[in-house]
Amino acid sequence: MISFIGRKFIQFFTELGQFSKLMTGVVKNLPRVFRDRKLILEQMMHVGVNSLTLVTIIGIFTGAVSCWQAAYQIKGLISYSYLGSATTKAIIIELGPVLAAIVLAGRVGASMAAELGTMKVTEQIDALEAMAISPVRYLAMPRIVATTCMLPVLVIYASSIAILGSYSVATIFLDVPSETFLGAFKKSFEAKDILAGFIKALFFGVSISSIGCFIGFQTSGGAEGVGLATIKAFVIAAASILILDYVLWNFLIGM
Repeated sequence: MISFIGRKFIQFFTELGQFSKLMTGVVKNLPRVFRDRKLILEQMMHVGVNSLTLVTIIGIFTGAVSCWQAAYQIKGLISYSYLGSATTKAIIIELGPVLAAIVLAGRVGASMAAELGTMKVTEQIDALEAMAISPVRYLAMPRIVATTCMLPVLVIYASSIAILGSYSVATIFLDVPSETFLGAFKKSFEAKDILAGFIKALFFGVSISSIGCFIGFQTSGGAEGVGLATIKAFVIAAASILILDYVLWNFLIGM
């Protein structure tokens, strides 16, 4: 038992050191962003544009469900006129960033782990190193930069769609006047809420992409290893999103 814990302890710090080495390499290659803009734009297309349909579906139903849930909780206690305030704040600060990030952890983070993992087990990464091409610069840096740039955009889009979904439910099914919903939204709106959601999205983007790339580079064991790496990338990325959400809440809103 003690030896098992010791091995896990050593493995954890070994992987932490390797992860730190990866992120240091990414930071060192950031000055090459303009030179490698084609690689970054390709990844931005994959992360951003190709995710719009999924983010739209998630956003509209997140807003609709949040409105029904808020109406259920306040029914008989306070007026539905507060729905515009309650739902939009929750969407902008929490639901939009967190749900969009978790969904993209499955779509983007897992796909990065699978793609890089396949390259690792088929020795394509070794071939890049043999040609004196840095895998961190060529593979990891464009993915991390692209995801970090695109996730805030997708979160803002998802939050806007979610507010539209909440507005539609409130005005169509709950008979809340449009002016009442929008008025409550305007009264409760604060710029720091948008800033908090934006900052969260930046951290989530770094977390999703760096975890996906790191696990992809560490993949071994053929096709089975690639499958395990894909699952591992999503699980760790989703957990990191929830942990970061709690930590950032305390710094941005709670204090």
